Amino acid sequence: MILHGVDFSGADSGGAAKIRMVSRDLQSPGTPIRLEGRFDRKGLTRRILSLQQDGRQHMVRIDAPFGLPLETLRCFEVQPSWSAMADWLVGFGSPRLWRGAIRQTVRKEPRRLCDDQFRTPMAPMNLRVFKQTWTLIAEVLKPLADAGVRIEPVHAANGSVTVCEGCPASLLRMKGWPDHGYKGQGEPPRAVRADLMRLLHRARIVVTPDMEAAAIDDVEGDLLDALLLTLDPLQWVPPSEARVEAWIY
Repeated sequence: MILHGVDFSGADSGGAAKIRMVSRDLQSPGTPIRLEGRFDRKGLTRRILSLQQDGRQHMVRIDAPFGLPLETLRCFEVQPSWSAMADWLVGFGSPRLWRGAIRQTVRKEPRRLCDDQFRTPMAPMNLRVFKQTWTLIAEVLKPLADAGVRIEPVHAANGSVTVCEGCPASLLRMKGWPDHGYKGQGEPPRAVRADLMRLLHRARIVVTPDMEAAAIDDVEGDLLDALLLTLDPLQWVPPSEARVEAWIY
């Protein structure tokens, strides 16, 4: 299997080529991780679809919410299924209109079961996350599902490509590694990024010297987040709620 880590962007410009994707070949442990490149959301969708053509098994791990809390769907009388949730969300036409409609009705921002289980930083409707939630589901996941790609665990499909949700902060917390303070300018954040790169080396994540330097120099931590998502996936049996709310791997 080839494991892909994707640092996602919900920017208004379609991602503005800010989305990072890296790839780790699990069958070749000594092979350095490859930088697939920078994408906007349409480019990311095309790249994931193209993975079906090489005959390999692929797992694409993206760091943005794949679903909404069941509590929110009940509040708006949305059928408790992922496809109904996606259709409802897409119907608003933009992330701001979607969040605005929710805030007019209820100001509570509930967390999903997986958010509590894996201690994610924020709920899917949070002010800092809602654009990522809406754009990922509406502009990437729904087109992929419509094209027959498996979205784990919310959309079953046969094929060589599986797309799932990942969370760098959750991975760091579960490993006991520094889970904050690595984003930003200046020496303290840069030193934390360097420490995390050393920990990745110990976890047998192989990168080239140039990629290591780029990850340490990246003040936003985007490349480092993508690299963290190439760590071995978490092994869990998702509960029934995950078929709608999604789960973290």
